[in-house]
Amino acid sequence: MQECRALFAKKLHDYGAAWRILRPTSLTDQIFIKANRIRSIETKGEALVNEGIRSEFVGIVNYAIIGLIQLDLGYADSADDMSVDEALVAYDKHAKEALALMLRKNHDYDEAWRGMRISSYTDLILMKIFRTKQIESLNGDTLVSEGIDANYMDIMNYAVFGLIKLTFGEQQTEE
Repeated sequence: MQECRALFAKKLHDYGAAWRILRPTSLTDQIFIKANRIRSIETKGEALVNEGIRSEFVGIVNYAIIGLIQLDLGYADSADDMSVDEALVAYDKHAKEALALMLRKNHDYDEAWRGMRISSYTDLILMKIFRTKQIESLNGDTLVSEGIDANYMDIMNYAVFGLIKLTFGEQQTEE
């Protein structure tokens, strides 16, 4: 998460909070693009663009947090309605909430993520994206499903698991 936050802060410096103009549906599509690229690289075994799976998982984490911020605040008509400090406070708030959810689920699921493959995280992220798109198509009017925010948090946590596995290896995290 420190790596993800550091990149988020650097991009805030370079671009400001330009992402404030994005509607949640656009953020869902951005996450889809990144997850689809990961799956493509996993399937083909190579990337022709000089960015690998790791950077895409980092992007997914950051876009999921941006999505949560946008769900809280709504999208803006311009990119100058949020300072760098305000954006980082909002980022930290949602990262902390996602961590708390991860810890609760880890307790209940007995850290099952450790025995999963990175490609499974990719597939689960894509499934959550398609669920989110359906909820967006229904304007949030679901019968039994969690909301878009819950899907963004799950997506973020699956991406974090992928980053952990990429950092420490498949075998070491299964022990």
